[in-house]
Amino acid sequence: MHTIPTIKPMPPVITKLRATPAAGSLLASIGNTPMLKLERLAEDLPGIEIYAKAEYFNPGGSVKDRPALNMILDGERKGLLTPGKVIIDATSGNTGIAYAMIAAAKGYQVKLCLPENASPERKQILKAYGAELVLTPGGEGSDGAIRAVQKIVTADPDRYFYPDQYGNPANWQAHYDGTGLEIMAQTEERITHFIAALGTSGTFVGVTRRLNDSLPHVHCISAQPTSGFHGLEGLKHMPTAIVPPIYDPSLADENLWIETEDAYKMVKRLAREEGILVGISAGANVHATRLIGQLLVDQGKSGVLVTILCDGAEKYLSEHFWLDESF
Repeated sequence: MHTIPTIKPMPPVITKLRATPAAGSLLASIGNTPMLKLERLAEDLPGIEIYAKAEYFNPGGSVKDRPALNMILDGERKGLLTPGKVIIDATSGNTGIAYAMIAAAKGYQVKLCLPENASPERKQILKAYGAELVLTPGGEGSDGAIRAVQKIVTADPDRYFYPDQYGNPANWQAHYDGTGLEIMAQTEERITHFIAALGTSGTFVGVTRRLNDSLPHVHCISAQPTSGFHGLEGLKHMPTAIVPPIYDPSLADENLWIETEDAYKMVKRLAREEGILVGISAGANVHATRLIGQLLVDQGKSGVLVTILCDGAEKYLSEHFWLDESF
């Protein structure tokens, strides 16, 4: 049974871990994202502090910059990615954008299998970076994209470097070596709960393994859509999905089931109450975090809760919920 440590005061302002960096490469700016305190969203939760890692500060605009860079560098170190090879993978959008950005900076071509119902903004960004897109049936989600990329690679294996973000340990290791350490430092190790929704599961697996190794008292809670048919781009309902090989269900102390509509509502609340414009999976994360916060309050407990703002809202501004006042 986990125990919750005494909550010590935290400085009121949390900034980046590093000072203003000297001029350097684009790829050197990946990571060390700010931690934001969600003041107004926790006003009705006495004793609860909610913090969120603002991953949209990465140059590609999302948390996926971290694993994409680590998988590409790992491929180069192992001699699997060499000049002339095409980087190919399945993506719901953000990892693809990260691949395309990094490949452009390093001089590689990129081919991506993407569900056709991915937001128009994501498709436009990918094309702007010069990525070749293979659109797969929207109803099959990321699973359909995975099947498509596997078929392409099988037909011409020598042409491609297939990082396989769903099965590559370099995905979660990016968060073990980066995101998790940053969270520990930015909370001065006061964190009591970590909450993150599952897509590839890399963020949850990597951060949780780091916390288990360094701060084993921390509760780590995963979140998933309530069904296989949902509107949470990038997230997986594990019971009905192709389960990523890197996913370890034993890591979660608890799992929460999230409704799409609740994530939409939270995206709008973050914009209007905190001044933070983020994407739908970030809304799901913050909604799940508030559920844990309310549970702790009901139990008479306090806590320092940390979650992930996976990306910004610019890729989702065409979504209907912005104009629907029922959300």
